[in-house]
Amino acid sequence: MAKRKKIVLIGAGSAVFTKGLIADFIQSEFGEWEIALCDINPQILESITRLAKKMVEQKKSDIIISSSTDRTDLLPGADFVVTTIAVGGRRAWEQDVKIPRKYNIYQPVGDSIMPGGISRAQRMIPVMVEIAKDIERLCPDAYFFNYSNPMTAIVTAVRRATNVKIIGLCHGVIYGEKYLAKMLGVDVKRLTTIGAGLNHLTWLYDIRVDGKDVHQELLDVVERQKEEHEKNPHVRNFFNPLLEDKEIPNHMDNPLSWEFFERYGAIPAVVDRHAVEFFPERFPEGKYYGATLGIDAFPIDDVIARGEGIYKAMLEQGETEGEVEAELFQRADGEHEQLAEIIKSLLLDERKVFSVNIPNEGAVAGIPDDAVLEIPGVATARGFSSMHVNGFEGPVKDIIIKRLASVDLTVEAALTGDRQLWADAMMLDGAVTDYETAENLVNDFIKEHKDYLPQYK
Repeated sequence: MAKRKKIVLIGAGSAVFTKGLIADFIQSEFGEWEIALCDINPQILESITRLAKKMVEQKKSDIIISSSTDRTDLLPGADFVVTTIAVGGRRAWEQDVKIPRKYNIYQPVGDSIMPGGISRAQRMIPVMVEIAKDIERLCPDAYFFNYSNPMTAIVTAVRRATNVKIIGLCHGVIYGEKYLAKMLGVDVKRLTTIGAGLNHLTWLYDIRVDGKDVHQELLDVVERQKEEHEKNPHVRNFFNPLLEDKEIPNHMDNPLSWEFFERYGAIPAVVDRHAVEFFPERFPEGKYYGATLGIDAFPIDDVIARGEGIYKAMLEQGETEGEVEAELFQRADGEHEQLAEIIKSLLLDERKVFSVNIPNEGAVAGIPDDAVLEIPGVATARGFSSMHVNGFEGPVKDIIIKRLASVDLTVEAALTGDRQLWADAMMLDGAVTDYETAENLVNDFIKEHKDYLPQYK
C-alpha cells in the first residue's frame, strides 16, 4: 500500500494561501495526503485548522488535516515543506516602509529590496535558516518550497547556511503572462514566455502567441492607447485590478514597465508596483509620474488594510456553523496556484517547466553559478533542473548583475548580526546615498524591531 504523502505548511495563518492550497489539493486528486498546518499563533491556527477540516469534510476528500504550533511535531515524515511566514507580521512590514520616509526614501512594497526589504531580510533570514536546519534534521529528503520574502536573500541564505535544497516560488511570472494576454486580448493558454531575472524583477523577453513573436503587436497596443489618451485622457489605476476586469489594461497604469519594453524589448513580470523599487535613482523622494510611491501611488496602507480584511473574512469561515462558501473551492489566483502542479510533476516525473528561484548554475552565462535567479526550471523525479536561458543579454542582464550586488551583504549581515554590513548593504542597494543616513536607518530599524533581531546585540 502506497504511503500517504505529507506536506507541512509553516505559516498556516496565511489564511488565503492555506485555503487555496487545500482547495487545489482537494481538486487535484493525486493520491492520499496529510496536510499539516503550523503557526505560532494558537488562536489563528485553531481557526484555520477548523476551516481546513470543514473544507475536506464538505468535499469528502481523502485528506488528513493535522496541526501544531511546534513545527518539530509535524516535520518527521514530511515529503514537502512550505513556508509562508512573515516575522513580525503586518505591523513590522508597515514600519519597514514608513521608517525610511524620515529620510525621504519612499517605497510602495518594502518586501524585497531598498531599506524596507533589507530590514525585512534581517528578521526573516535567521528564522528561515532555523527552519531549514530542522528540515535537515527531521526530514532531510523533503522538498522545501519558500514563498516568504525577500525571496532572493532568503534562498541565498538558506543554501549558504545549510544543505537543504530550497526552491523559491512566486506567482509573478504567472501574473505577468495573464497581464500580457489581457493586453493582447487573447486566452492566456495561447501565450508563452521566457523570463529571467530576480524575484520581483523577472524580465519577460520572449513573448509569443501560438508560437509567434508578438513584440510588435504589444507595441501597437501601446501606441493605440497613447493615441486614445490624447483624445480621452486615461485616469490611472494604481492597483491594476486587471485580472478581474474584462477590459484591456492600460499601459499608463505601469509606465515604467512599458518604457522598458519600448527600449529593451522586455517587461518586468510584476510590472511597476514591484519594479520601481529596483530603480530608486529614477524616483528621488518617491516621485513617480506625478504621485508619491507608497502614499498615493500603490499606497501601502490600503494594501495592508485590504489584506487584513480578506484575512479576517477567511478565518470567520472556520468559526461559523454550517458549510463553507462554494467560492472557497474555486481555483483562485495567488501564490499557491502552481504548487499542486509542481508537486505532481515532481512525483510523476511529468517534467513540466515552472518559473523558480534557484541557483543559476550556468543557466545564464556571465552570472555566478551560486547567484539565485528566477528562471525556468524543469520539475522531474530527480528534482528541479535549471534550463539554459538563451537570448537573455544586454541592458536587462546588466541590471540584474547590478541588483545582485547587495544580496551577499544583506545575507551576511542577517547571519552575523553585523550592523556595518547592514549599512553597507543599503549603500550598495542605492536608495541610501550617504553613510550617516544608512547608520541612522540601521539604528531605527533595530530599535523598532528589537524583539525580532536577536542577532543584533
